[in-house]
Amino acid sequence: MMGPAHALSGATAWLAAGAAAYTLDRPMPWPVLLAGALICAGAALAPDLDHKAATVSRAFGPLSRALCEVIDKLGAATYKATRGKGDPRRNGGHRTLTHTWLWAALSGAVAAGFSAYGGRWGVLVVLFIHMVLAVEGLLWRQARMSSDILVWLLGATSAWTLASVLDKAGNGSNWLFDQPGQEYLWIGLPVALGSLVHCLGDALTVSGCPVLWPIPIGRRRWYPLGPPKMMRFRAGSWVEIKVLMPVFMGLGALGAVAALGFIG
Repeated sequence: MMGPAHALSGATAWLAAGAAAYTLDRPMPWPVLLAGALICAGAALAPDLDHKAATVSRAFGPLSRALCEVIDKLGAATYKATRGKGDPRRNGGHRTLTHTWLWAALSGAVAAGFSAYGGRWGVLVVLFIHMVLAVEGLLWRQARMSSDILVWLLGATSAWTLASVLDKAGNGSNWLFDQPGQEYLWIGLPVALGSLVHCLGDALTVSGCPVLWPIPIGRRRWYPLGPPKMMRFRAGSWVEIKVLMPVFMGLGALGAVAALGFIG
């Protein structure tokens, strides 16, 4: 899928998680619901760090472009070193390492560690990165018409504001993980979820997605998981824009309403 659909699917996934948390008597305070939805939207763009033309590659200027070069080469090398007998030869690292459940889990763990043990600046760094990506994904038309500096300023302002709100008692810094020293550990969850949702979204497209790597399927370690080919679509097609994105919006609205306790 393209960046806007990925970001929207990430936000929707966290709002659905908020609804599930409410039914399990672990409701999210509204700042956690809001911050998590934005983090998850941003994290749903991050796996395309292996794609030089993706939204994430231009989000942080030369820094993100250089990182994309490194991740592309790392993905290609990992594919070459671990491919099974049934996996075809290929060039480039797109839809390899960063498009797996293992990468999603590691991304969440790193974000949780920075947030929980890096102090306020650790939280701000994680928030800033994902707020910028959320702006690039959810407000992509406006982001492309403005300068990078304005997008970064909006990301920084959003990160500072959310951190200040979350810091207040009862606003969710210790949601789900409530032992001393575990504040903000939950931030790893929307990061991991966003990355995983990205993989599931790509699995719906023609090429599929090797989300289960390194678990082998038959003679392949990089099996492109997806529905039957007749149900797949091309990235950026009318199915994505005219069907999936409106569905994500509707489900996200329902999730938000349920997560805040306005249903049932």
